[in-house]
Amino acid sequence: MVVIFNEYFLGILGILMLIVGVLIGVAFLTLLERKVLGYIQIRKGPNKVGIVGIMQPFSDAIKLFTKESVYPMSSNYFSYYFSPIVGFIMSLMSWVVIPYYFNLLGFNLGILYILCCLSVGVYTVMVAGWSSNSNYSLLGGLRAVAQTISYEVSLSLILFSGILLIMDFNLVMFSYYQSYIWFMFLMIPLMMMWLSSMLAETNRTPFDFAEGESELVSGFNIEYSAGGFALIFLAEYSSILFMSMMFVVIYLGGYELSIMFYLKVSFISFVFLWVRGTLPRYRYDKLMYLAWKIYLPVSLNFIFLYLGFKIFI
Repeated sequence: MVVIFNEYFLGILGILMLIVGVLIGVAFLTLLERKVLGYIQIRKGPNKVGIVGIMQPFSDAIKLFTKESVYPMSSNYFSYYFSPIVGFIMSLMSWVVIPYYFNLLGFNLGILYILCCLSVGVYTVMVAGWSSNSNYSLLGGLRAVAQTISYEVSLSLILFSGILLIMDFNLVMFSYYQSYIWFMFLMIPLMMMWLSSMLAETNRTPFDFAEGESELVSGFNIEYSAGGFALIFLAEYSSILFMSMMFVVIYLGGYELSIMFYLKVSFISFVFLWVRGTLPRYRYDKLMYLAWKIYLPVSLNFIFLYLGFKIFI
């Protein structure tokens, strides 16, 4: 009985440590983003709070969570209040299946679990946009749902080619099969498609139509302030880190307990920020055209190609 209790206790402790690590990673990712955008625009970025601005994310967090949380009188209060919390929890839940060598929760159907978590995340954005009872937020929510569902299909089909190569849903297997050659070299077009699908899935520039400031003010989160806005923000940035980690696991050698793994994840996260500072926003109809008329047929063709490899080799 004591042994079982200890196992559960260590498992929960490991998950809590992981969540704290993710939140600290998100805090410094926001600082990195503001610094990168600053230098792209030939300015400094945050550099006053702490040494070279290193305490800026923590002061922002304290400011956001201590502000008064206001809500529109015409909003559906419970849905409005709880949707950012549920969205934040869902974005953290997907982190549980990272293929660690210790505190292993990466079960055999890890990839299916990740896809389920990403799918449920759509509902929180939809409910956040609808429950605010504002025209701008409703339009932003509808856009986000259409975009996310479209690119989930794309992500699943691109991922299916990798699954065919390893014939398993466990993320641990990706590191075994990439010990001699990274999948990046076996599927360069799919890797590029996965990269742009990641940007669309996480609502990042140049696909940030759900938060299009030029036409929707701030999109689905327009009525949110203080803690609610902070949770939506944290969910978005933790999903950026998670997608970067998935990219490295699938295409850049799998999970390895070394500094190189974290450097690779940091570089892919930096690519998200680099794209934001460089590219203008895409046109919405072209975004849908890209998903359904280009990525869908190309990824299906690649599935048949890798299926042929598996049959004949």
